[in-house]
Amino acid sequence: MAAYRFSLSSSVTATRTSSGRILALLAVSGVGILALVFLAALWAGTESDAAALDRQRQLVNSRLQDQVQRVLQDVRLIGAGYRSLLMATTPAMVAPSQAEPHFAHVAAAETFGTIATTVFGYDAVFLVAADGTLAMESDPQAIRRFRWVRPLLQPMMTEVQADQRRFGADQSALSRVELMRLEGRPAVVGITPITAGSPLDTRSLMSRDRLLLITFRFLDGAALDTLSREQGLNGARYARAADQEETEVAFQIEATKSHEPIGFIIWKPDLPGSRVIGRLVPVLSVAALAIAALFFYLMARLRRSLGELGASERHARHLSLHDVLTGLPNRALFATRFDECLKAMAITQRSAAIALIDLDRFKEVNDEHGHPVGDELLCAAVARIVALVGANATLARFGGDEFALLLPDLREQEADHASLCQSLVRALAQPFRLSNGDVTVTIGCSIGIAILDHAQISSEEILRRADLALYEAKSHGRGRFVTYQPEMDHKVDAREKLKAELRALLVSDQAGRMAGDDDSLPPFGRLEIFFQSVHRGDAKGTLTGAEALLRWQHPIKGLLTPDLFIPLAEEGGLMTALGKWVLREAARHAVGWPHSMSLAVNVSPSQIRHAAFDQDVLDILSETGLPASRLELEITEAALFRIGAEAEAAFARLRSKGVRIALDDFGTGFSSLSHLLHVPVDRIKIDRSFVGLIGSKAEGAAIVSALVNLSRTLGAAATAEGVETESQRDFLIAIGCQDLQGYLFSRPVPATRFTPELDAAEGWIGHRM
Repeated sequence: MAAYRFSLSSSVTATRTSSGRILALLAVSGVGILALVFLAALWAGTESDAAALDRQRQLVNSRLQDQVQRVLQDVRLIGAGYRSLLMATTPAMVAPSQAEPHFAHVAAAETFGTIATTVFGYDAVFLVAADGTLAMESDPQAIRRFRWVRPLLQPMMTEVQADQRRFGADQSALSRVELMRLEGRPAVVGITPITAGSPLDTRSLMSRDRLLLITFRFLDGAALDTLSREQGLNGARYARAADQEETEVAFQIEATKSHEPIGFIIWKPDLPGSRVIGRLVPVLSVAALAIAALFFYLMARLRRSLGELGASERHARHLSLHDVLTGLPNRALFATRFDECLKAMAITQRSAAIALIDLDRFKEVNDEHGHPVGDELLCAAVARIVALVGANATLARFGGDEFALLLPDLREQEADHASLCQSLVRALAQPFRLSNGDVTVTIGCSIGIAILDHAQISSEEILRRADLALYEAKSHGRGRFVTYQPEMDHKVDAREKLKAELRALLVSDQAGRMAGDDDSLPPFGRLEIFFQSVHRGDAKGTLTGAEALLRWQHPIKGLLTPDLFIPLAEEGGLMTALGKWVLREAARHAVGWPHSMSLAVNVSPSQIRHAAFDQDVLDILSETGLPASRLELEITEAALFRIGAEAEAAFARLRSKGVRIALDDFGTGFSSLSHLLHVPVDRIKIDRSFVGLIGSKAEGAAIVSALVNLSRTLGAAATAEGVETESQRDFLIAIGCQDLQGYLFSRPVPATRFTPELDAAEGWIGHRM
């Protein structure tokens, strides 16, 4: 106990130290996370500002390009107006012999100049002749202004005039627009050609008839205000040099041809990232304070939680080693106790035993009464076992209804384990009253025991031996205990060998060899179909059908009945293939019988649970040509009890095709009339155990009579199995049993002998097809 307390104290101290380290790690992690959040916010803000600034510059550049395109459109439009006006006024106002007819349009030109400056918002408009002089009279200030800017405009004028002479004077595609510096200010200049004469022959026009319309608009005045307003440029201004302040940005305006800077647009940019950072810093500061407060709170809470953590840890350790429902040790703790037992055996030189306990018929109780009753039954059974085993024994639950019992330190092997197991069998065979007495069930148990007389044997081996003994106890009727003997290994080997031979027999399925068409016996033997006749329950005993029975002609063991190899087929997952073979072979023989004779074939629960069960039956009927109305499938009462919704639907589809369903061995299992309502049957077969009571016990006749009346009430036919005496036959005929089957009429015979007996039977002549 002192060692346990020291261990517990050490565990608590270790837990406290570990918790302190965890909290310190959490604090460092929190600070690191906050630092990362700050850095991430700064990075995000910087990236956001850079993106916003780049977007604003792109907008300014896009706006300048829009100005250039708008000037291009405007200058073409104004030029077209000039051309239309000159062409319309020439015949009426100008004589053909006039020396300078283009000066007759001065008034019209001045009017369009006014429109260009007032309506289109240009700062200046010039109409220039081919010699580079103004083509209309202007005020002295305009003349001086033109002379000032003419050197800067001359390269554009020369290019347009050259294109005029090459392509024609009135082509609007000759218009040009450029960004340049005029009068020390950035401006957008547009030039378009105008023809003063008739455009019919543009190459014959005089040079005086080729005019140039020049417009320009400064970007640092109203245009800059409009740009600032539309694009949200805070405090936008123009400067010749990039003299922006720290809070401002500058956008360089470049000349179209030379790409030289002609000025800068400067404004205070909108930086959302900086704005967000400014708002986020207080929030992060508050979060840092909250995390610090939470850290100190957790440190204070740690001391109060240590006790709770210790209790929780002990509870979790208990759950990891114990069964939740019964509180017994689980497989892991049992293995630990077994290892401790082996170590003790090496010192004490005493024996031990392991017993595997399996509750009989527990699944039926669980299915019939539900899981709550099943759980209560498990706890009640555990209470009975614990009351009988000693304090040194370890009882564990391996799962479901299987338990393991470790009996260490056996002084007298036979007396110790035998008397205890016999007591357990008797105790668990007593009725259990459950659900406050509303439910009473009787189960029992099977026990397999393995003696451990030296420490060299492994836990896996001793459990395997106990499992073999348990299987032996269950196979011999349950409700008993069996001690492992070495001979059981030979039985297991023989079972596995027989199972392998059956699998090989089915894999090498050759109809002729398996059906017995060849006299030679294959290496693994041969499966054969036997038939036992069924007769009408009247004085004549007319032959009405036959039941197909399976036999295995083994080369060494001789003729094997189904009870010797059907369980092996179930264990090996061979029942579906085996059942299909039986049905196919039986139908192949029965197809040649008279149409009035039916064929009865047993089907196993594993066959019924197969997804394609109904389709397999219909395919075999189609393959062999046997009418569905002549086939009768027999299922046991236990199989009907466990049937599911899919199997019910499969039986319904088969019955809709004409196949009949018979309930075999009725009254020997967990009978429940509700199952007959879910799966209607066409025939009830009364088990031979009840028929055998007729004439020997008064209760037997009453039971058989009740079963016949029950089948009549359900609208089903009744067949009595195991009829061996004439008195039994007469009684069954008297109570109205429709069909009889048993050794009184015929024993099961091979299929090769059944047809000749049909030929000799009364009524066969004239009915054969």
